[in-house]
Amino acid sequence: MKFCVLLTGFVLGAALNGPALGKPNVVIIYGDDVGYGDVGVYGAEKIPTPNIDRLASEGLQFMDGHCTASTCTPSRYSMLTGRFGFREGIGILPPGAPLCLPTDKLTLPKLFKKAGYDTAVIGKWHLGLGTEGVPTDWNGDVKPGPLEVGFDYSYLLPVTNDRVPCVYLENHRVVNLDPADPLYITEEPVPPQGFAGTVYPIGRKNRKAQTYYQADDQHASSVINGIARIGYQWGGKSALWNDETMADRFVEKAKAYIAAKKDRPFFLYFAAQDIHVPRAPNPRFLGVTGLGKRGDAMVQFDWSTGEILRALEQNGLTENTIVIFSSDNGPVYDDGYADGSTVRKSDGEVDNGHDGSGPYSGGKYKIYEGGTRVPFIVRWPARIKPGKSDALVSHIDFMASFAKLLEIELAYDEAPDSRDSLAALLGEDQTGLPFMPSEAGATIALRRGPWKYIEFGRGGWMHKDKAGQRELFKLDEDIGETRNVLSLYPEVAEEMAARLAEIKNNGRIRD
Repeated sequence: MKFCVLLTGFVLGAALNGPALGKPNVVIIYGDDVGYGDVGVYGAEKIPTPNIDRLASEGLQFMDGHCTASTCTPSRYSMLTGRFGFREGIGILPPGAPLCLPTDKLTLPKLFKKAGYDTAVIGKWHLGLGTEGVPTDWNGDVKPGPLEVGFDYSYLLPVTNDRVPCVYLENHRVVNLDPADPLYITEEPVPPQGFAGTVYPIGRKNRKAQTYYQADDQHASSVINGIARIGYQWGGKSALWNDETMADRFVEKAKAYIAAKKDRPFFLYFAAQDIHVPRAPNPRFLGVTGLGKRGDAMVQFDWSTGEILRALEQNGLTENTIVIFSSDNGPVYDDGYADGSTVRKSDGEVDNGHDGSGPYSGGKYKIYEGGTRVPFIVRWPARIKPGKSDALVSHIDFMASFAKLLEIELAYDEAPDSRDSLAALLGEDQTGLPFMPSEAGATIALRRGPWKYIEFGRGGWMHKDKAGQRELFKLDEDIGETRNVLSLYPEVAEEMAARLAEIKNNGRIRD
């Protein structure tokens, strides 16, 4: 019996190419609206990010790493399912949206559970909660949600920090909710019939209630903590979060989880609220960058990253923990709030002495490289040699790559768009994906080597000025995507158009 146990441990250690280390822990640190150029090692000169920079120096820094979409919900959906959001019409979810992840299919946390891992998500969710057609009961069990798609523990910002409800959700329950002041969410500025609880100001009607800073009309619904939000919240005053201590709360929960699970393999998805609007960094970070609250929130996110890395060190887990640092999409600046993050040039472009997209064009909501090419760092001291990689890699391939690492065979209908990129993620392949789709609303692009082909969709508001058009760029000669060369290389455009049509029509690209 003892011999069999020892043999099993030796075989597993050999399979993971480590000296009997066993299964590695996996921590994904996921930023919100963090651009390629928002991190020091990717070129940021005005935002100090020593912790992220150290992570890069100890791991593999990808120079061509991508999320799947230039907006948050589709990117997170794709990463956790291995399926592109455009296949299911996944867009930015409004307050009160039902769960968009499937409960009956394999997800990334379910994959890890198959391998014997404990799983947790801490931070921003924005993937929906509850069932289609059934109003979410915020005063009872809020489900289905993270637990129903494979997470053992969750501590959430339920939607985003610019949307209601402005409360924390731990597993199925709202934290610190007073039954005498029940919580309700409505689409219209009308409370539920017979409601007698806390009423919040409406930002469009009461601008003076927006004491933190002013919001545009889209965000000016319920005003909570002096900040206007999207959607209407009624009640739940005792459960309200404090915007300025949100990062501290999530870090506290992550550190507690790491300490509690240090003796068994775990998967932690740490989804920071930083640097999404409304930005309200802790006062100890204010003024650090001179770039307004956006830059200061990025310094706060670097602090959060450092605290998680220190928790791993303190629990003796650094050597055999895979840490992945990245972001859900590219950068955006004011995005509805006058938070002092931008100054406008005469041509309408943002110029505050810092470009979150780095050398690339576009950002959040855009199909160009700045919308999906994001910071992407992987550290695993037991196996990965530090350095830089030009391999083309995407978050959607985590499913197939970790399945390969953990020796789990994916069924035909599981993670159909996820491809095995393990060799690239480990630094053993400098090429990566032969081709890669990305999306921005109804618009879809295809990368293939230096070529980028774009088909602008006719639906939605993103890129509506280019609806029905096509573009082709040669990135090795035009990194900023300034010259459409479709007329010069029509044969390349047609080849890529055919491949993109095949991807859309086949319903999978894993083969």
